[in-house]
Amino acid sequence: MSGSANSSASEEHPRVFLVVIDDSEEMRVALRFAGQRARHTGGRVALFRSIEPVEFQHWMGVGEIMREEARQEAEALMERMSEQVVEMTGAIPIIYLREGTTREELLSLIDEEKSISILVLGAAAKSDDPGPLISFLASKAAARLRIPITIVPGSLSDEEIDALT
Repeated sequence: MSGSANSSASEEHPRVFLVVIDDSEEMRVALRFAGQRARHTGGRVALFRSIEPVEFQHWMGVGEIMREEARQEAEALMERMSEQVVEMTGAIPIIYLREGTTREELLSLIDEEKSISILVLGAAAKSDDPGPLISFLASKAAARLRIPITIVPGSLSDEEIDALT
């Protein structure tokens, strides 16, 4: 009996793979990895995007227009990535769109949303530096995280990702 209780608990609280959405190639690798893992494990994909604060404060109206344009661009990107997740997994992803610095908003989200199980990030393929977010999380913020990070090499092909997942 306890075996069936465990399996129903897993179905009620599926593993949630969080992917930080940006315009990078490595994000697309992380998204595919998360989508494939979610599909094969009965999990879900969550998409996170933070709209960085607008630095332009000269005229309040111009700053507000810039902020609104950034929000519209972020929403359009999240919609496109959401469609890809649905194609991969058959399920609508969880969407987190916040305003603030990516680092702080990501850490806050992971802290607040206990359903998030794993953070999936893609490492830059054409650089010795894995990327600013990975560097930050692996060094300064590692102690603040309550979940593991999966770092997917940005150079992996779709076929290689599918074989791994």
